[in-house]
Amino acid sequence: MNTLESIHARHSCRAFTNQLPSNEDLQAIARAAIAAPSAMNRQPWQVIVLTNQELIGELEAEGMKNLAALPDKSIYERIQSRGGRLYYNAPCMMLIPVKSADDRSELLDCGIITENIALSATSLGIDTLICGLAAFSFSGEKGVSFKKRLCFQEGYDLGIAVLLGYAAQSGGTPHEPDENKITWID
Repeated sequence: MNTLESIHARHSCRAFTNQLPSNEDLQAIARAAIAAPSAMNRQPWQVIVLTNQELIGELEAEGMKNLAALPDKSIYERIQSRGGRLYYNAPCMMLIPVKSADDRSELLDCGIITENIALSATSLGIDTLICGLAAFSFSGEKGVSFKKRLCFQEGYDLGIAVLLGYAAQSGGTPHEPDENKITWID
């Protein structure tokens, strides 16, 4: 699958099987991730490939606990309506910690590395979900402990996570692009 095909085929998978992608594929995706461009080539990220199901379960439980504690229950209720699994049974997570700084370019760099992960996985037939809600696993009292267990570098916080695996049901569809978002100026 070429890059344009991957862009148009990628969709958000919200139900994974427990089948783990091959180590070779996960390594290829991780290498594609760190090939992402960054502002002034600072590469302000770290890529953590997590396949330990027990630890993923602990992260999920903490994230759900923190979502349930929010005054606005809408996110928690939405996850509950989709089966109550924050990580949708994904057998692998790629966590992207970034340097903690006021430099907004780091968030842009985090977005670029995330796209590299999602598109390279799609090109290999691996389904993904870009999971901003993973931040709730690190927002509670256990967050510091999780960062240590996951070997976050000093001064790094979670930027984003990408869930990887194979869809439990075929037929996931990409969102419909809004062509009205394109402006041509000649």
